[in-house]
Amino acid sequence: MGASDPLDQQIEAFAQYLRDERRSSARTVETYIRDLRSFRDYVREERLPADARKLDIVALRGFLSNLFRDNQASTMKKKVSAIRSFFKFLLKRQIIDVNPASGLKSPKVPKGLPRFLTVDQAFRVMEAPPKDDSRAKPLRARDQALLETLYGTGVRVGELASMNVSDCDFTEGAVRVLGKGGKERVVPLGQSSLEALQAYLPERLGMLAKARDGDADALWLARSGRRLSVRQVQNIVRRHGTLGAGRGDLHPHAMRHTCATHLLDAGADLRSIQELLGHSSLSTTQRYTHVSVDRLMEVYDRAHPLARDKSGGS
Repeated sequence: MGASDPLDQQIEAFAQYLRDERRSSARTVETYIRDLRSFRDYVREERLPADARKLDIVALRGFLSNLFRDNQASTMKKKVSAIRSFFKFLLKRQIIDVNPASGLKSPKVPKGLPRFLTVDQAFRVMEAPPKDDSRAKPLRARDQALLETLYGTGVRVGELASMNVSDCDFTEGAVRVLGKGGKERVVPLGQSSLEALQAYLPERLGMLAKARDGDADALWLARSGRRLSVRQVQNIVRRHGTLGAGRGDLHPHAMRHTCATHLLDAGADLRSIQELLGHSSLSTTQRYTHVSVDRLMEVYDRAHPLARDKSGGS
């Protein structure tokens, strides 16, 4: 069996579909295709037909059961999703007549509550960049604007890293965001984000002027003048999480959770938060209600006289 196997060709057709029609992110395409190539390797090792038209649910279950012992439920769920999407695509394109993956069940993944900062911690993280004396002034200005934007808008790290200067509308106080599936949304920036961005932009021009091959479009620049990568954004957040709140585990996604949780606590409705974050389903946004209820119960247990009165007396 070689690279011209029908299964190889079917996987490549699916990859092209994800890139060109679904406009999935490069990371999503890479993850799906990696899992499908792992499935292809299993098919070859088991001497099964290397053609999706000749594979049945027994082959699919055999592949998944082979992985079950060494993978967590969340990882297995992603692999099941990749196989389901692949065979759904083949059925839609009439490459197969029956979808063997329709009978696959995803493992249940325990849903942990999103990690987030308290309001005090969030403010300390926002205040950390100006105090970071080991950074040059342009980098301090950039870091503060970046953190204010993450916390103020709740954007995903990939959405932030891909921002261009032209996406910012300082008159309206908003930024255009390119989300999952190529969907655009306009997100309000807020006064703190606006002020931090306006302080950063002159510094950004100075960084660009010194760069040999700078990125004139990118909003967030590295020291080299090139666009910040997702990994570099993660490092900036981790750095100031440590400096400001003693949170060396702070991640951009925690900033997103923090934004949503604090908005909900302040009285924002779920639909508004859903639109802000770009959630396709309200059920995803509803997870934050559990966070807020848990926090409310903690406050109640600490502060309410009835909660403190363990004796049951009057």
